[in-house]
Order: sequence, then structure tokens, then C-alpha cells
Amino acid sequence: MTQSGIDVAVSTVILTLRRGEDGSAVLALPLVLRTREPFAGQWALPGGWLTAEESPVDAAARTLAETTGLTPSYLEQLYAFGAVDRSPTRVVSIVYWALLRQDDVDAQSSAHRASGRAPENVRWFDLTSLPPLAFDHTKIVEYALWRLRNKVGYSRVAHGFLPAEFTLSDLREAYEAILDRHLDPANFRRQVDATGNLVPTDGFRTGSHRPARLYRLDTTLELADHGPLGPEETSIR
Repeated sequence: MTQSGIDVAVSTVILTLRRGEDGSAVLALPLVLRTREPFAGQWALPGGWLTAEESPVDAAARTLAETTGLTPSYLEQLYAFGAVDRSPTRVVSIVYWALLRQDDVDAQSSAHRASGRAPENVRWFDLTSLPPLAFDHTKIVEYALWRLRNKVGYSRVAHGFLPAEFTLSDLREAYEAILDRHLDPANFRRQVDATGNLVPTDGFRTGSHRPARLYRLDTTLELADHGPLGPEETSIR
């Protein structure tokens, strides 16, 4: 949509936690290969134009579903990117982000492919091996990662990558992938216990090692404080 010669677009940064080639947990996101200029043949974040009939968050949800088949229950506004030289024409992009569990990604992506409407120019990339991106999308991804790393220190954002029940090792692995560093298991357990956010269940995960207790959050996960706007202004409708 154009206002006084300025186009308004939306883009989304959707992050998940998946297994890398070495078996470790890595952050990954979907990218779309552009088929037209500008930046034809380069990878970009999913997105599109904001129309007069929809809110920015609804436009972000629509364009994400059309390109990737992903429908997160919540999208948080990341930032508005509007540098004058970010595009050959004057474009302001309102960027949203969300976290998805890998099993949700697999299920939604499979359903999208089965529908016959899935485009062939979408691919998932690990954040550690991104290709050159169109526009200023490299800066956008870097900002999203910076925001995630800052939030993980004071919120329960890492749980957005995990199922309803998880082990402490699962949770520590998510933190390590976000922070890109090893965490001492004993210190991590003490810090988690001090938060009081986890409730031990009666379940255990069994395998080649000793059984590991399963935990769950004691309250519903919120990835952001809505503030005075309320959830109707910041979530998908």
C-alpha cells in the first residue's frame, strides 16, 4: 500500500530449533527465493505488501501462510525498518517474529505441500549458514537474534521451542542454541530451580541413559507483555 510515495510491507522472522548435521540443536528459519527484481535470485524473509483491508499483523500472518504454510498462534512485532536506501523504491517494512516447535513446523509444512499450493522457492536455513539476503534482511535477522538473546535472560521465551513437557536437558539445549555457548548443567539447574517457573511431572523420559524427569511450565507461556494496547492489537485474528 502506498502513502505519499512510500510503500508499506510486512516481513516475518520465524525461528525454530532443529538438529544440525552434528546432532546439536541449532536455530533455523525459512527463506524465500525471489523470482523478480529487485534482488531476483536472492533469498529473503517471507513477506509481502500491506493492504488497506488488513492490519499489519494480519498481513504478516497471511503472507507467511501463503509462502511457507506456517501459522503460528502468536506474532510479536519486532521493529519497523525504514532506512531510505533499504530498497530501490521507498519501502517501510513492519517486521514480526515468532517461535515454533519443530514438530509444528513439520506438520504444518507437510500439510502445505499436500495441499498442492506450496511454492517451490522456500527453504529452511540454519542461522549459522545463511546465504546473502536481499534488501536489509541480514540486518533484520541479526536484530531478531539479538532480541531473542536479550529476552532469554529475563523471560521464558526459550520454552517457545519446546513441547508441553520437557527435560532440563531439553531446556538447557535450547538456551545453549540461543546464546551460542555451553552452559554448565549443575549451574543451569540451580538457576532454573530458583525461578520457580517449572513444575515437575510424574513422567520420565527413558533411553540409553538414566531416566530424566519431565517438567512443564506452571503458567501459560507469554512471549511478550502486551502493555496498554492489549492482545487484540498485537496478536493474529
